[in-house]
Amino acid sequence: MPNPLVIAPSILSANFARLGEEVAAVAEAGADWIHLDVMDGHFVPNVTFGPPVVKALRPATAKFFDCHLMIEPCDPYLEAFAAAGCDMLTVHAEATRHLDRSLQAIRGLGKQAGVALNPGTPETAVEYVLDRVDMVLVMTVNPGFGGQAFIPATLAKLRRLRALIGDRPIRIEVDGGIAPDTAKAVREAGADTFVAGSAVFKGGAPAYAGNIRALREAAGEPEA
Repeated sequence: MPNPLVIAPSILSANFARLGEEVAAVAEAGADWIHLDVMDGHFVPNVTFGPPVVKALRPATAKFFDCHLMIEPCDPYLEAFAAAGCDMLTVHAEATRHLDRSLQAIRGLGKQAGVALNPGTPETAVEYVLDRVDMVLVMTVNPGFGGQAFIPATLAKLRRLRALIGDRPIRIEVDGGIAPDTAKAVREAGADTFVAGSAVFKGGAPAYAGNIRALREAAGEPEA
């Protein structure tokens, strides 16, 4: 594996009444990144939050803010999310007519660029932009809601994507149904960045460190 394992808890599963405290707690518990699921009720059947919430959360931690934009169109909002404090902006290949241009715009804002694929979109859809991205996010459930069951057919897609990427230092992120019982399989298939919501946030703040540790151990990479 070219990249070390990164655990990126999704705040979609956090307590929204105490969101700043939740972000600080999960960061203290050993999260590598903080994953921000932005949904618009149009591209996906749910609505979450926008740039003002991201900006309000930014002082809660210095951890890397991994922003997954499940919105269409995405281009008009890139600058606002960048200014709010996101470190990486990931857009869906299915949500923009000009993917290459969207990725260039993200890089132009001084941010890392990611591209996401829904379960039904083949990995070949992003082959032509691999030199533009820092990460490819593979949805392992249908986007829109947390707590869904992992789609096993995505494992073959991960392996094909890993082969396409080759030795380029591009991360492969998985999002959906990631828990100790799926961690080993997705890691072996090529994923190096785990988005986990309920698997991390279950049990409240006292359980966060143990939940993160369980994911690392299941993936075969316990902390040193």
